[in-house]
Amino acid sequence: MLKIAILGKPNVGKSSFFNRVLRQRDAIVSEKAGTTRDIKKRIVSLDDELEDIILLDTGGLEERDELFEKVKQKALDVAKKADLILYMVDAKTIPDEKEIEYVRTLQRLNKPMILVVNKVDNDKLMENVYNFYELGIEEVYPISIAHNRGVGKLIERIKDYIPKKPRVIQEATSIEEDIPLEELFSEEDQNEDLETLKEIKVAIVGRVNVGKSSLLNALVGEERAIVSDVDGTTIDPIDESIWFDGYNITFIDTAGIRRRGKIKDIEKYALMRTEKVLKEADVAILVLDSKEGIVELDEKIGGLIQKHKNAVIIVANKWDEAKMDYKKFETEVRDRFKFLYYAPFMVVSAKTKRNLDKLKEKIIYVYGNYTKRVPTSKLNEWIKEATQRHHLPTDIRGREIKIYYATQFGIKPPTIALVMNKPKLHFSYERYLINFIRSKEDFTGTPIVLIPREKGSKNEKD
Repeated sequence: MLKIAILGKPNVGKSSFFNRVLRQRDAIVSEKAGTTRDIKKRIVSLDDELEDIILLDTGGLEERDELFEKVKQKALDVAKKADLILYMVDAKTIPDEKEIEYVRTLQRLNKPMILVVNKVDNDKLMENVYNFYELGIEEVYPISIAHNRGVGKLIERIKDYIPKKPRVIQEATSIEEDIPLEELFSEEDQNEDLETLKEIKVAIVGRVNVGKSSLLNALVGEERAIVSDVDGTTIDPIDESIWFDGYNITFIDTAGIRRRGKIKDIEKYALMRTEKVLKEADVAILVLDSKEGIVELDEKIGGLIQKHKNAVIIVANKWDEAKMDYKKFETEVRDRFKFLYYAPFMVVSAKTKRNLDKLKEKIIYVYGNYTKRVPTSKLNEWIKEATQRHHLPTDIRGREIKIYYATQFGIKPPTIALVMNKPKLHFSYERYLINFIRSKEDFTGTPIVLIPREKGSKNEKD
């Protein structure tokens, strides 16, 4: 796929253009310079007749400090791999020596380049466009993302660089043409086809500076996320995919979470994005700092995972710097995260690569449990045995409560309907039933949801 990279100094509108092309608010947009730090990468279709492209939003080119230097270098590295560079400037400024230096560096790559002059909000500002011709980029497109001026023309020009999709040649009709597709395959074959769709979304979450970005880089085998000692380096969620043991695993590095009173300016957006990532993820990796130990905020972040009902693995990173032995650390984890009692715990080191393959294997393992289905007959045997061992409590009027039958109607997480005469279940008995089901089947790493339903209700099997 064609790679198109958007580069430029901070706050010229790169993320706004990225969002406009995607037609959604994906990248965080802020007046604060340096909001985008890592690389945002998305696959986009601009036309049904054209192949998809990879659009890359980069951090601003600036050399204010060590962090900005890393951001700049990451953007330039992306430009080297791009097929087309969109260099964006602000029409309300004039080119300075640094701007000219950045453009000269990019021109030495010998890649097609388009100069995008953004924030041309009115005809008077159009005169400022001529200031940028000294940059020496032949193609110049004045636009205003805020006022939707010239954006369509720019996108149409970008389409000229994109190859068309190969034409599908219609084969000659055959005697089998009128046979329904489902009759050409057995039920077993169809299930096998579904099994090939093995996609796992993994959210890497934790407080600031526990090593989430380092862990992402180590897992995918490249410097995908910027790593810095500066708290809050990652703002936008960063994702990267790998193939492992037949699965396509997409890791999403989220912004570090602070205590509510210490959240700074644009970090409020980061917290919202972290919640969104958890909502869409299958597996959450809760990253702890082996060196600093467990703090109250770690427990609150674990509560977010519980809220969104993700499969979960608790991981202690920086184990090469740990100050306590494994057994003691594990005991503290089990004590502090009682509400995630089903989560496996393991130690890793992004720095030394310790246990990284084991972590990938564990992800596939808990995902298998997260998507597991239990046959209705087996489930009802377990529920019957459980209720015989410990009878259901009566209601407040002393009437007997019954479970007529149970059926699993959902996965991610496994969700079971309990069809009852009174659709109420005391939390202690619910916990008992869940633990009983766990004793019969391996559901390590995943929550189990029980939903009482009244017999004969429309939602009985929803």
